[in-house]
Amino acid sequence: MLKFLFKWLLRLFLAAIVLLVILLLSLNSMLRAVAEHNIRKQTGMDAEIGKFSVGLLSPTVEIQDLKIYNSTNFGGTPFLNIPEIHVEYDRDALARHQFHITLMRFNLAELDIVKNEAGQTNIFALGVPLPKKNHQAGADVAEFKRRTGLTFQSIDVLNVSIGTAKFIDLKDQRNNRSQRIDIQGLPIRNVKSIDDLAGLMVLVALRGGDFFGSLLAPPGH
Repeated sequence: MLKFLFKWLLRLFLAAIVLLVILLLSLNSMLRAVAEHNIRKQTGMDAEIGKFSVGLLSPTVEIQDLKIYNSTNFGGTPFLNIPEIHVEYDRDALARHQFHITLMRFNLAELDIVKNEAGQTNIFALGVPLPKKNHQAGADVAEFKRRTGLTFQSIDVLNVSIGTAKFIDLKDQRNNRSQRIDIQGLPIRNVKSIDDLAGLMVLVALRGGDFFGSLLAPPGH
């Protein structure tokens, strides 16, 4: 189960970074509504952004109270509640179609895993494939470029906080449950691929105990 959880969390992190790029590519308009529209266009999910500010003199982006909701297939229920994404990025690299972040704070307050009445789980509807068994180094970077048009370089310092994971069964509410992960301000340095997040994934698995288990196993596994 730990191996599968690791692969699944890699999928979730890649999806989160793709969402971040969608927001960064909205800088020309500097309109919160445009960023919300772009998330909807790319993911099929509605989004609400409490605050979206861009540094005028420094290459920074501050996103507060970002909430992403599942599609109608999953009842329009909440998916991600992210109080803060703070990014300090390399503006010159972005102009060269490269993605280099010097500092990123990512605070995920709540993740809701939703199973709909048809037995489908929202995680597997993200459109981000799991790493294959013969996963090669750099494959995730190639996937990132395919989805964003940017070449990923690195995140020099990634500071992660994770709050609560919930499971919601739309067919049988008696199966609903939650698990406190409670990771606060964990620094991870020199992230060049999602493989560099292995330590974080293990910590999440340990904090999650037996919560995830069969929730994350796709049908037939």
